Amino acid sequence: MIALRKFELFEAAASLLYPPVCTLCGGKTRAGEYLCAQCEAKAMRIVAPFCQQCSEPFEGAIATAFTCANCAHRTIYFDAAVAAYRGRGIVRQIIHDFKYGRQVHLRRLVARWLCAALDDERLRGRKFDIIVPVPLHPTRQRERGFNQASLLAELLTADVRGLHVLLIDDVLTTGSTLSECARVLKRAGAISVHAATAARA
Repeated sequence: MIALRKFELFEAAASLLYPPVCTLCGGKTRAGEYLCAQCEAKAMRIVAPFCQQCSEPFEGAIATAFTCANCAHRTIYFDAAVAAYRGRGIVRQIIHDFKYGRQVHLRRLVARWLCAALDDERLRGRKFDIIVPVPLHPTRQRERGFNQASLLAELLTADVRGLHVLLIDDVLTTGSTLSECARVLKRAGAISVHAATAARA
């Protein structure tokens, strides 16, 4: 009850600091919403055909499930990385403003895109024993070459032996970071490692 009350107070404070207007066009929105219907309609949804392992979309009449050449020609340690939206245009801008611009009022929108990924048939119905957010290193904004897997290993204190793990991240780009995290987790004994992201670059 106390935790709920604190959440309600936080929501009230956020509404005062960030009035319910579209963060892109300034148009009116419903309370707690920061993207109008017209702007949100511009978010590019990933639809079939797409790679079953990394969610990279493709054009053409591909009617069967497939794995793209990029995944087939390298070792990928995650079982599947799922994203529902392309990380371009307004999706890229919203995630960037939330992540680097400290626009915390956009968290629900990013979370909604993440939930869309979780509703994908590759993840829907699966039972995960533990959810692990990919850690954001303080220097990640400036450096892309740090060993994020080592950081994950340091931060992850739970015993993952025999567990099914779900990794959560904001954007899937090349998949290298998620794959390396999955490698560390599987080496530690995880049975499976899937990933869900708000967007796919």
